[in-house]
Amino acid sequence: MDNRDNENWDLIIEPKTGWFNLHLGDVWGCRDLIGLFVKRDFVTFYKQTILGPLWYIIQPIFNTIVFTIIFGKIAKIPTDGIPPFLFYLSGNVVWGYFAHCLTGTSNTFVSNAGIFGKVYFPRISVPISVVITGVFQFIIQFMIFLGFYFYFMINGSDLNPSFLILLLPLLIFQMAILGLGMGTLISALTTKYRDLTFAMGFCVQLWMYLTPIVYPLSQVPERYRIIYVFNPMASIVELFRAAFLGINTVEPLHIAISIGMTVIIFLTGIMLFNKIEKTFMDTV
Repeated sequence: MDNRDNENWDLIIEPKTGWFNLHLGDVWGCRDLIGLFVKRDFVTFYKQTILGPLWYIIQPIFNTIVFTIIFGKIAKIPTDGIPPFLFYLSGNVVWGYFAHCLTGTSNTFVSNAGIFGKVYFPRISVPISVVITGVFQFIIQFMIFLGFYFYFMINGSDLNPSFLILLLPLLIFQMAILGLGMGTLISALTTKYRDLTFAMGFCVQLWMYLTPIVYPLSQVPERYRIIYVFNPMASIVELFRAAFLGINTVEPLHIAISIGMTVIIFLTGIMLFNKIEKTFMDTV
């Protein structure tokens, strides 16, 4: 047999343990597998549901109604002149995508241990598929938001869309890598500290209330605002509202801090995930 034939391998598995060996070429080579994971997530989520994709519509509308009653009618939290229903719906749509990415990727190792223990493929493919699945959810909910948006606009509400609408793809991308980075960071830690799995629900809920979802950024005292915007989602939510609703309290410095924190979280999460994936079967 020709020795050259022995060198034409489709995939070479090597015992690399460096922090920066991200195997991006392998991820691109497994893009068809990522597509299968996306399909799996859809089928698994709706296999035994009656309403199916309608849950993507019911969840944000129901949450918005609850927020409108509790925070708008009872607590009377101001919404900077924006109709409360539209104000809360915008926050729910943006937060819903990020929360999906975060919760979906944070349990990657534990929920996929059976697959990971049988065959090799880039483990990062699974959380990437979760992020892609969430995009479809965001599109559906964003269409619902636009429907109510034009309804309120036609009925005379003072809405002032701006050129920031052009930044929407970048906002989605930032939420995706922020959710991916934080989710992979937590998933890597859960292989050793399983308590994080049980704390995730509480942490996501707490993070939501530390983000201007049920109140505008203008309600945060100005002296604390520079600390507050170290939460990357704060500027993302405010930019989304500035683009469609005309609420413009976010500053360029806030945006820069948000992007910087997103990059730091993303790189930290990916590198730790890459490090842990080589030994996780010994701890899961």
